[in-house]
Amino acid sequence: MKFEDLLTEINGFGRFQKMIICISFIGRFTLPCHFLLSNFIAAIPSHHCDISFLDVDGIFGNLSREERLTVSIPKQEDGTLASCHMFSHPQFHLLSNSSSSTDLPVVRCQNGWEYDNSTFSSTLATQWDLVCDNRGLNKAVATIFFVGSMFGAVLFGGLSDRFGRKPMLLVSYVLGMGFAVASAFSSSFIMFAVLRFFTGLTITAIITISSVLNVEWVDIQHRRLVCLIDSMGWTFGTTALALIAFCIRDWRWLTVAITSPVFLCTILWWWIPESARWLIVHGKTQKAHFYLHRCAVMNRCENITSSIQPEALSSIIVTDTEKGTFSYLDLVKTPKMRRLALLTGTIWFCVAVATYGISLNITGFGLNVYITQFVYGSIEIPAKLSMYYLLEKIGRRRTETGALFLTGITLMINIFTPRDQQVGRTVVAVLGKGFAAAAFATIVLYCSELYPTVLRQNGLGYNSFVGRLGVSVAPLVLLLDSFWGYLPQITLCSVAFCASMVAWQLPETRGRCLPETIEDIEGTQTNLVRHYEKPEEAEKIMTNEK
Repeated sequence: MKFEDLLTEINGFGRFQKMIICISFIGRFTLPCHFLLSNFIAAIPSHHCDISFLDVDGIFGNLSREERLTVSIPKQEDGTLASCHMFSHPQFHLLSNSSSSTDLPVVRCQNGWEYDNSTFSSTLATQWDLVCDNRGLNKAVATIFFVGSMFGAVLFGGLSDRFGRKPMLLVSYVLGMGFAVASAFSSSFIMFAVLRFFTGLTITAIITISSVLNVEWVDIQHRRLVCLIDSMGWTFGTTALALIAFCIRDWRWLTVAITSPVFLCTILWWWIPESARWLIVHGKTQKAHFYLHRCAVMNRCENITSSIQPEALSSIIVTDTEKGTFSYLDLVKTPKMRRLALLTGTIWFCVAVATYGISLNITGFGLNVYITQFVYGSIEIPAKLSMYYLLEKIGRRRTETGALFLTGITLMINIFTPRDQQVGRTVVAVLGKGFAAAAFATIVLYCSELYPTVLRQNGLGYNSFVGRLGVSVAPLVLLLDSFWGYLPQITLCSVAFCASMVAWQLPETRGRCLPETIEDIEGTQTNLVRHYEKPEEAEKIMTNEK
């Protein structure tokens, strides 16, 4: 009997599994909110120099506010007030004639800035005057968070494979929530940047650990459904962020609000089980039997596990416990594992670059930031529902390859679409984002099924690290338009097509048992090839093995 056989007998998608999925869904909700938080807290509202200090001696007299701004601040070519400069002294003659102010002496803002608070009541820019010469610090906020999440993916991936999924999930909950809330009450930008780094380092493990835990507890037939639910958690968070940010315009309380679901997850953590697969692989059969029996009781199949002794579980999964603990080095020690790591890492990097490159480059909506964010999240729903259908009909490899290929096609279309056709370019770009989102959701499930249990969390950690690296590179790709206007689109298009070709080199995992050991990947054991989607084939294979 294999683990999948036992899991099927105790109902591999019963109330026990649904409980795990619901709890992890709450935790996953906060991740996209933090990933996209900089769109709101790092926004730079309209601003101009503060000129109140000039009127100390009543120099402006009875001039209206508009007239005071006219004589104190130069206008740009589009007619708006300059953001970073003011006249060296008031130019009252501008009130009586419409002469150009471009040749008049100007200086940097002398007394800070005045901000337009109609959209945001408070942001990092208004809190610490991160404008003009310090404008780049706002852009650094997202980079700092993603750098932290890069290292967090690797760190918690290794720790989860060594110490277990459940304890590391609690560590991620507690530390992620603590650092996030602390960052909301930072007294300086340096303090905020440091705490934001550690927030990314710790909170990112919620998604990698919960994804693996969900896959390891459900049966083969429901893996794609779990993948869809997990992915919809991300979509729901992306969409809900727009509504939350619309209601909470202050950056401090917005940060606290999107972090609050983690507090509920910390309480519900006590009901989350450890992975029985991980326990068996590490020789902890007594504890594995406890969780399997608990699963059977909740799913009303307790008579099955009652007849199984804990010692018998060691024969269900062929373990590598005699080889000691595993590390990231084991991803490259053997030929097929090395090839698998290279292929999946390349796909994760390319998918991340394409997805975030498109997301940051969609223009032409003519909507405010809240509606735009809502549209970005909503477009993922039909894309991921289509993915759910295709994962069953054509398999993981074809779904991933096709989604990436269509992403490349949409990017190619936009290269040849005239720039003045904003509506058409926007529609095509939105379709591209939908295909990219489907590819991203598919690769998460795909990698969970490709890596063996002894290295699954390490594999996801490594791939998440590479994916975060791709996210950090995406804004740099968009800066290539300074060399040639079409270069960013050509680069993103090439990246998508490259990932599509690489994805085609991966093996299909639809309906197959999860690999447990490195030997399964290298082909020295046969339990990987058993297929469950066609019962007659599974029975034939099992008969031949006997």
